[in-house]
Amino acid sequence: MEARLDNVKQQWHPDPEPIKTNDTAAIAVGTAVWAVALVALLIFRPAPENTWWIWTCVTGVVFGFFGMWFVRRPRRG
Repeated sequence: MEARLDNVKQQWHPDPEPIKTNDTAAIAVGTAVWAVALVALLIFRPAPENTWWIWTCVTGVVFGFFGMWFVRRPRRG
């Protein structure tokens, strides 16, 4: 027996308004967390098989700066 949803009626609701946020501040906090982790890993060196942790933190910092640039760039068109 095949299930059918033809008889289901849903009331339509308009989409809610977007929440106003400070995207740059949120990205800056995340970037700072990655930077703190990077400094901690540079001070307390991980085992040789876990040096990828350092590169993960470097990537987080780089993407964080890119994200801050991306959300602050002027909108064109």
